[in-house]
Amino acid sequence: MNEKRLFPHLIRRLPGELAAALAAATLAGCSFVAARPPAAAVSAPPAVSRPALASAPPAASPRAGAALPAAVPPPAAAAVRELARWAVRTGDHERLPFGVLDKNRAALYLFGPDGKPRGATTVLLGSARGDHSVPGIGDRPIAQIRPEERTTPAGRFLVEPGRNHKGEDIYWLDYDAAVSIHRVRAHNVRERRLERLASPGPGDNRISYGCVNLPASFYDGALKPLFGRRAVVYVLPETQPWQQFFGVRSSPAKHAARAQEQRPGS
Repeated sequence: MNEKRLFPHLIRRLPGELAAALAAATLAGCSFVAARPPAAAVSAPPAVSRPALASAPPAASPRAGAALPAAVPPPAAAAVRELARWAVRTGDHERLPFGVLDKNRAALYLFGPDGKPRGATTVLLGSARGDHSVPGIGDRPIAQIRPEERTTPAGRFLVEPGRNHKGEDIYWLDYDAAVSIHRVRAHNVRERRLERLASPGPGDNRISYGCVNLPASFYDGALKPLFGRRAVVYVLPETQPWQQFFGVRSSPAKHAARAQEQRPGS
């Protein structure tokens, strides 16, 4: 059940806190509800609540991931370096800061608008392998998401900041699929999320429902100051070469159309 279908007009008119509380009450199977916040601009979209893809309730403190040092990320793979150079050369990143997420290595690499490296970190990803989200998954209670559907989608995403119902800031990676980038939440100790981030190698970094979990110190000290209000994130596919997935060999017009289709909210 989804609150947007039950209260499509009421949600838009209630104050933020009351709307979030009402939305949370309608999602019986959800352990966490996230909402896109109104931006400072007058044209900001209305607040809409939806389940965030996380397999544990939010921690009491947004800095829960700072308890253990994350493992040193591996050097950027050839695909990461090639895509970064291509994005800058073609202007596909729209002169914005951007990140390249390598799912195979469970690592995120940040770049400035000029293409220069600005940091890297290990991350936690969706437990299921695959490069596409199931249609309509963002409107389903988290309890109804099957293990094989817990993927982190590949693609080019124009990310934007948001807030969950607890007031914690996040970045929407794919709003329609309810996939976000956020600080690691270690509320469920049995999941060992902090230990997974600290362990070497990507073998145990697949644990979430699709969201990208970052060490809190990296989120606050590197990603958030760089991304600001707008950035691009490229998520490398794990089922085919990135050039084929992004259509790099096609004409610029065809690629621009493909990139537009992959943006959240399009």
